[in-house]
Amino acid sequence: MDGAGRLTRSLRSLGPQADLRAAAIGAVVLLREHIGAWLAHRRRRRPAKRPVIDRDPPNRYILMIERYLPRRVGVAATLAILFGSAGFGIVRGGHVEEFTTALSDTRNALANAAGFRITTVGINGRKQLSQDEVLAIGGVTGRSSLLFLDAETVRDRLKANPWIADATILKLYPGRLQIDIVERTAYALWQENGRLSVIAADGAVLEPYVSRRFLNLPLVVGKGAAPRARDFLALLDRYPQVRQVTKAAIFVGERRWNLRLKDGLDIRLPENDVGNALAALSKLDKDEKLFSRDIVAVDMRLPDRLVVQLSEEAGKARDELFKDKKSKKKPGDSA
Repeated sequence: MDGAGRLTRSLRSLGPQADLRAAAIGAVVLLREHIGAWLAHRRRRRPAKRPVIDRDPPNRYILMIERYLPRRVGVAATLAILFGSAGFGIVRGGHVEEFTTALSDTRNALANAAGFRITTVGINGRKQLSQDEVLAIGGVTGRSSLLFLDAETVRDRLKANPWIADATILKLYPGRLQIDIVERTAYALWQENGRLSVIAADGAVLEPYVSRRFLNLPLVVGKGAAPRARDFLALLDRYPQVRQVTKAAIFVGERRWNLRLKDGLDIRLPENDVGNALAALSKLDKDEKLFSRDIVAVDMRLPDRLVVQLSEEAGKARDELFKDKKSKKKPGDSA
């Protein structure tokens, strides 16, 4: 006991009770913190409540469309509208050719990058046209690729040129282009309404007459003369005595031919039996020196006679000759 008569407690016996109490208080504090943290985490994850919208039920046709329409058809329809609008704008604005050219250049650039660039071009059969002219006519440029080159289109473009009668196009991969052409030959000069053109044997107009290299070609004149020239000139070649003095063959009324000789003499040939008329004309010149006489025209259109028109001077001389003959007649002489 202590001095006051109370029972003194051992300090050793109070130690465990104090430790248990402190431990219990600590456990309660930790539990409360854990519960608070858990509740805060739940509040953060809980989705916000959306406002409820009161709307009418969807139309049954819309439900059918949503049920049976293929998926992503709306995206496809949107793209179709966009591309259609772009195409309409290109056509409406007149940019179709520019757009096609840009698309073709892009496609050819990709093919060239892949190794299909045209590196070698061979052209056979050309005489009048240069290599650059043939390529330009065919539409082959430095941007063209062998992969996307349409051989049939190139051939059609070449044949559209009057100088080229036929063409063959070969694509030899990866980079060689072979072009074989058959050129028309300049056959004659054709004059109509004052315009002079170079024509082929089939009558095709090759080009306007601008070069002196065609100066020695035979000349045909008149409407419809071009397609008929080959047959008539071939017939005329059978009579070189007439052909060598002929300056031009003139087609009259799209029915018959006249000859204009180099000295200005006109020969009017018949519509039929032209060969016999030329033969007779050649014989007359050989026997009678017809082409050297002072005449301006020979009319052979009548089958049973030949009419010769004298020049003005020859006509006057002939008239004077007749006058002299009449004046020398004696009175009483019969006429």
